[in-house]
Amino acid sequence: MSKWCYNYDSGQYEDIDEDGYSYTQGAYVYNWDDSEYISEREEDEYWERDEDDDR
Repeated sequence: MSKWCYNYDSGQYEDIDEDGYSYTQGAYVYNWDDSEYISEREEDEYWERDEDDDR
């Protein structure tokens, strides 16, 4: 699943997947804001740890 992320090179928001593939450009991009993906990963890890603590 992709997200709307800011591509610093183009100066535009683009539809970019977690691996850096821009569906907007049809190519991989390397200078983009992946903070949404990082936040999502950190939140998933938090909840996984919380579930482990409950066991």
